[in-house]
Amino acid sequence: MQIAHVFIAPDGMMLPEWQQAFAHAHAIRIGQLPGPAPAPAATLIWLRLDKAIGLDDQLATLRAQCGQVPVIVLSDLPNDAEALGALSAQARGYCNSHAGAEVLLKVASVVSQGGLWIGETLMQRILSVQQQIKVPAAATLLDWRASLTAREIEVAELAASGTRYKEIARQLLITERTVKSHMAGILDKLGLRDRLQLALLASERQHANVITS
Repeated sequence: MQIAHVFIAPDGMMLPEWQQAFAHAHAIRIGQLPGPAPAPAATLIWLRLDKAIGLDDQLATLRAQCGQVPVIVLSDLPNDAEALGALSAQARGYCNSHAGAEVLLKVASVVSQGGLWIGETLMQRILSVQQQIKVPAAATLLDWRASLTAREIEVAELAASGTRYKEIARQLLITERTVKSHMAGILDKLGLRDRLQLALLASERQHANVITS
């Protein structure tokens, strides 16, 4: 069964690497999606993130219009927290927007067979962090949010999804400095070291079946 590849990019343009990997693929803007009807089952959607829009908002738009079609997130500036945020939001893969054709073909093969794709570096960090966390006190709570204020919960959930501080500040109508202050308090209360640990704690996804590059 031939798979249709649809690339969604802020400028609606295909990158050379995408075209090389998938000769019959095409690119559109997120606003050009055909509507709420689900895409055919044999479709993979590649979402190049628009840095002016939050990750969760972009994925929510896709879900509303394309149902449960597998989505692979492409990032111009990939980072571990954003990767975990994408996977926590049910993306099936995460890689660099400028990955070579060979890598894109591997990603497509893994995801089309029901697997997940993340980079080896992130996988190593996940395993390392899982060992280093040693189940902080916050993780033993039925709800890790219980020790946080309402505002801290908002900041924590956005940060755990990979949202950058500047975008968190914009969404919550506060300053970036205030966001950083809240984050310091959140990490201290939860006994965590960084945003990656927060993302791991907040995520309900099991990593046992993740396939790496």
